Amino acid sequence: MANHQPTTMALLLIDFQRDFCAKGGYADFCGGIEWVTPILPNAKRLLTAARRAGLMIIHTREGYAPDLSDCPPLKLNRTRQAGAEIGSQGPLGRLLIRGEYGHDLMDDLSALEGELIIDKATYGAFCRSDLEQRLLDRGITKIAICGVTADVCVHTTLREATDRGFDCYYVRDAISTFSPDVREVCERMVLEEGGIWGTLTTTDELILSWNL
Repeated sequence: MANHQPTTMALLLIDFQRDFCAKGGYADFCGGIEWVTPILPNAKRLLTAARRAGLMIIHTREGYAPDLSDCPPLKLNRTRQAGAEIGSQGPLGRLLIRGEYGHDLMDDLSALEGELIIDKATYGAFCRSDLEQRLLDRGITKIAICGVTADVCVHTTLREATDRGFDCYYVRDAISTFSPDVREVCERMVLEEGGIWGTLTTTDELILSWNL
């Protein structure tokens, strides 16, 4: 992989929240967290290396208002069917509600002062946010993406970014979802039509490209 100028690349960490990555959170109610635990060390390595290289760093958190005014009834119904209704009570607080313990980032992947946090009541990080303008203001043209879940918030954000002209790097060993088969298909989709959604890469390849 070619070297990347840190000044033109951002690292985007999608939804590394306790609700998706810790016992007792939203994902745990849906089907456990065994699918996400293996990628957390790679995400931590990426974050540490990106900080050292001086990249712009963005964290996202999916979450909804305590009164659920920004959560569509359809989404509520679907999470209820999955066994983890948004707003219901869990060991980490109300599931996916802003301000609850479970809504916040994992300790090892928490944001430092000056790093951007995008709170979203959507799957995509660009929808209803000023993320695009923030990236343009910093001269960012490339985005390295890691996070959860591959088939929902990650791919939605990847496609939003591509439509806005950003060159995306999909860090395959720092992205996961509940089903291994779905995870594989999400990776394969990136490569369709000559790499329509960007470039597949790994944690090691990306860190090496930053000349660290």
